Amino acid sequence: MIVPMKKVSLVVMDKTREESLEKLRGLGVIHIEKKSVSSAALSGLLERKTKIETALGILRPYEAAIKEEKRGSKDASRGNAQGSRPSGDSHPKRRASDFINPEGVPFSTEAVNGPDRKDLTATVLEYADKRKNLQDRLASLAKERNRIEGWGDFDPEDLKLLAEHGIVFTLYELTQKAFAALPPDARLLILNKDKTTVRVIALDGELAGETPFALPGLSIKKTDASLTEIQDELAGIEKQLASLARRKNVIEEEQKDLFERIEFETARSGMESLEDAPPESTVAWITGFVPKDELGHLKRAAAESGWALAADDPAAGDTPPTLVRNNAFVRLIQPLFSFLGTIPGYKEYDISMSYLLFFCLFFAMIFGDAAYGTLLFIVTLLAGLGFRKKSGKFPDAVKLFLLLFGCTIVWGAVNGTWFSAPPEKLPGFLRRLIIPPFDNTGPLAAFPGFLARLLKLPADLPAGPLKTRWNIEFLCFTVGVIQLVLAHGKNIKKLLPSPVALAQFGWLAMMIGLYFLVLFMILHVELPPFAIYFIACGLALYFIFAEQKGGNFFLNILKSFSNFLPTFLNAVSSFADIISYIRLFAVGLAGSAIASSFNSMAIPADGFGAAGLGMIFKIFAMALILIFGHSLNMVMNALSVIVHGVRLNLLEYAGNHLGMEWSGYSYKPFAVKQKKD
Repeated sequence: MIVPMKKVSLVVMDKTREESLEKLRGLGVIHIEKKSVSSAALSGLLERKTKIETALGILRPYEAAIKEEKRGSKDASRGNAQGSRPSGDSHPKRRASDFINPEGVPFSTEAVNGPDRKDLTATVLEYADKRKNLQDRLASLAKERNRIEGWGDFDPEDLKLLAEHGIVFTLYELTQKAFAALPPDARLLILNKDKTTVRVIALDGELAGETPFALPGLSIKKTDASLTEIQDELAGIEKQLASLARRKNVIEEEQKDLFERIEFETARSGMESLEDAPPESTVAWITGFVPKDELGHLKRAAAESGWALAADDPAAGDTPPTLVRNNAFVRLIQPLFSFLGTIPGYKEYDISMSYLLFFCLFFAMIFGDAAYGTLLFIVTLLAGLGFRKKSGKFPDAVKLFLLLFGCTIVWGAVNGTWFSAPPEKLPGFLRRLIIPPFDNTGPLAAFPGFLARLLKLPADLPAGPLKTRWNIEFLCFTVGVIQLVLAHGKNIKKLLPSPVALAQFGWLAMMIGLYFLVLFMILHVELPPFAIYFIACGLALYFIFAEQKGGNFFLNILKSFSNFLPTFLNAVSSFADIISYIRLFAVGLAGSAIASSFNSMAIPADGFGAAGLGMIFKIFAMALILIFGHSLNMVMNALSVIVHGVRLNLLEYAGNHLGMEWSGYSYKPFAVKQKKD
């Protein structure tokens, strides 16, 4: 359920602003209204936050190597524990020279994290800046080396020395065409040539129309030495960053604390105060939202602290945060909502319970295979036990998957679907789990008798796969209309006692009429006469009461009829919405067909033959095809659940018929997020 909120305004003496905020944060019940605020302190905190996030991003690539190193250490420790203990220290301490800060001063990990430690974030950023500068210089030197490589190794200082004594050599890199166009009497020394370039030294000054080759700053030998030196420096920086990455938790702890400080400073800066009042009389106030059942805590704190408190229901223009509270079972759907990023608006519905129940059914019908459900249930259970061993509890997401896979096992069992094997080839105890409406070999009379009489089912529907298909399609349409009728029932409950509720009642009646129309058109069920009356009367009720929100009754009816075309299109859309639930059958059938195809490919029609290498090869190939095919099918089923199962709940049910926009945002109280030492 969505917890009712109270909008509160809290007035405190301005001189006790920070003290009051500390008490409010300790109380942890008020969601402060967001405002655009600024202050020098907040700017500093945000700048620090940016630096920390940058530093963590720099250290993140080293995490995998550290985890692998820790795993190796554990394996080594386990091996040492099983065998004899080696002599000496198996984990030698690092030397101080292993940790060099950007200024070249050695330090140890203990010093880095001691009370007088150097700022870890600043250290990481300094290393990163130095690394970038070195990488830029490395790239520049490498480019320069490639430029001068064709000239061989010479010292440019020698040429400068000769020039000082009047002996000038000018270097040129000429194209073959430019070289051929030179005057025949040009005094040149050809150093080397290749397919495209001729390198020459002009002995009589510069060549007309040609640009001299720029002398390098260093010889190739010195350039190589510089490159090696830079690479060594970069390797050292990488080593230091890897070492600092082991202390990433220190930066993360500061980041958590910083979030609280930013929140506190935002709240402090956002408090409004009276202007032009004596300092001793100046008051400040803050507004926010508190869950109705938590308001008593705030009232007691206000009375104890001398705060002025005003609380009232949110006004029409307010947008309170959404706090959803449900029991342990219904909360299982919350991980899916978090994954989708869907939060109902404060004035919208909490559909957690209905969403969970219908989603379990949709998931089971789309996956459809009891064997898939069993395998995934076991894998999920083992993963859940691993999580519980680490954290002490089963995550809700694991519980949700266990529920979904359990429903898949039940659905697959009553349909006789185990790796899409033919039902007649299943063991007897599995065949006995199939319920009559989904038994291909049974008569149509196996369908529940009262429904057969009510719906006047066709008596000539043949036994076999077609009968089962008819039953599942009927189930899809029935589940669809139940969910959509439930949506309009919720709307009626919300709108009562307003006359507009009758418009929703009319739409509900129309949905029932459309349901029988769908059965008539697709499943050839005889159309009962009342279906047409339901559709006509439902539309009439809608047109009469849709706009009865006050004012003249008949003018409101005319206003409603002015929207005839959109309303008619919505009615057609509702008809399509019911039909769209057949996707549950279609996707499940597609998955079953894919699995059957891989089974046919894997199992030879002529058997495995006599014992020998041929039989071994066939068995090996069969195993590969089955594993690949069914794994691929499970992945495709999972995608189908997201595309189709989620869509039916979010679009047809919640969007088209409940009118939900998922416009909410989470209730996040101003509170202490982590324990202080």
